[in-house]
Amino acid sequence: MKRIAFLGVLFISIVVSLPAWACTVTVTGRKATLDGSVMVSHSDDGLNDPRMIYVPAMSHKPGSLRPVFYAHYALDYKPKWGASETQRIMTRDRGPGYDTPGVPPSVPLGYIPQVPYTYAYFDTNYGIMNEHQLSIGECTNKAKVHPEPEAGKRIFYSAELSRVALERCKTAREAVKLMGELIEKYGYFGTGETLVVADPEEGWVMEMCGYDMNGTGGVWVAQRVPDDGFFVAANQFRIRNIRKGAEDMMYSANIFEVAEKKGWWKPESGALDWTSVYGDGEFHHPYYSLRRVWRAQSMIAPSLNPPAWVEGPFTQKYPFTVKPDNRLTVENIFAIHRDNYEGTEFDLTKGLAAGPFGDPNRFEGQAEGMADKEGRLTPLKGEFERPLNIYRTVYTYVNQSRSWLPDAIGGLTWFGPDRPATAVLMPFYAGATDLPACLQKADILKFDKGSMWMAFNYVANYAMLKYSYMIKDIAGVRDGFEARAFGKQKELERRANDLWKKGDRKGARKLLTRYSAENASVVLREWWKLSEDLYIKYNDGYLNTKAGIAQAVFYPAWWLKQVGYENGPTSYEKPVTGK
Repeated sequence: MKRIAFLGVLFISIVVSLPAWACTVTVTGRKATLDGSVMVSHSDDGLNDPRMIYVPAMSHKPGSLRPVFYAHYALDYKPKWGASETQRIMTRDRGPGYDTPGVPPSVPLGYIPQVPYTYAYFDTNYGIMNEHQLSIGECTNKAKVHPEPEAGKRIFYSAELSRVALERCKTAREAVKLMGELIEKYGYFGTGETLVVADPEEGWVMEMCGYDMNGTGGVWVAQRVPDDGFFVAANQFRIRNIRKGAEDMMYSANIFEVAEKKGWWKPESGALDWTSVYGDGEFHHPYYSLRRVWRAQSMIAPSLNPPAWVEGPFTQKYPFTVKPDNRLTVENIFAIHRDNYEGTEFDLTKGLAAGPFGDPNRFEGQAEGMADKEGRLTPLKGEFERPLNIYRTVYTYVNQSRSWLPDAIGGLTWFGPDRPATAVLMPFYAGATDLPACLQKADILKFDKGSMWMAFNYVANYAMLKYSYMIKDIAGVRDGFEARAFGKQKELERRANDLWKKGDRKGARKLLTRYSAENASVVLREWWKLSEDLYIKYNDGYLNTKAGIAQAVFYPAWWLKQVGYENGPTSYEKPVTGK
């Protein structure tokens, strides 16, 4: 019993300590997009808090202090810092969305001076976009050092950095500089991180980490994405050589000193390669990160024909950015996040592991840790490919920042709850005065039909029973919603812009807010209906339609052969088996 209890505790600790180390993020410059917008995308790939919260603009009294809260996904859930395993923040100072009854209040790691006025923004586990079209995305990276938080000494992780930036900044450059100053002044804890930051004119990639378990401060570097470039990161640092005095780079003043003092780099060895000096390779296993980078670059620039196989984790085969073969749209970017390597040698919808119905989902679940008869953990060596569209994604979005429209209309978040392949992209404008309640409530441990995330997660899980069949039904409904949203976009924005030009800014905001809320309401209703339709249509493994009840849907011959179907009881004689 003691051994079983030990293994149970070990398993729980492993699961809790790996909350969200699996995101994919992109930036597309304004000359690389079809409409001239700067786009940022982000998938948050850890089963945690799936809510999208509206944080309103606020005025603050002189001398006020802003609390800085711990982030569960920085390292793991720590009850001492408040909130819960499923609700990231509980506070009354960021609007009603985070005032959650019954959840322990968040306990500040420290405070920074508050500014007189903070901007409105959309917030998830990291900040998304504010009312001035400032846009942010995130992915977690493996650094050499992952310091623990310490009140008053190391109080910032990328999550709160992104929120402070959205509260106070209008441009990407301004946001990068502010976050860098906060790291240097108040200390950094947690994993290595990439934050992509964009405004209507340009996009930047900012990467950061701690360097000493007991130290203060941190190190960071930022590089501008070329206007005609596309950037992708997937849980590994992507900025390489630091170029002193370069106009497209910014970095902390201590970046060279720390690397030299820690023995990670010597000036005589050449330029400081940020990724190899401060990074520690890929999370989990080879190609956990690089395969996704390869796939994204090969999808948007197939003419480059990047290699799928490389010499090691610090390969130079995948450049910082690539120029797309064709200008990109929101749909193009989201297609990257929906990808399961279909049509490649790594296609996860093929093979025995996909089962008879082409399920691309490969559960991790610490399957590599097997217990022997004595209760000792023995390693089982092997890995599955890690797709862009992973089963544990809690949300994905594509942001657009557009210079030719007022900020309230030009800033647009296309938000998809749960995993990308089965999600519907829904539009939410930067000028919104609130977000639908169905998006602002979700708890992965409580079934709630009023939660948008729950509806999508429910359908996605059910689809795994007969994926190759159900994904077609899901895609039909999904694509219909997205086609209507994209089709209505131009006229909606024209009407909002007309109101804005006439001076009726309140009316324009109300129009955009109401449209998004009504669209979300229809999606929620129809997605629960889809879950019922799928249940009826595929009940008991059959195909049930008006054309006939209990139509047989048998397994494919190749799968039957591999799983030993032919060795079944086809006669009364005991089958002869080899030794």
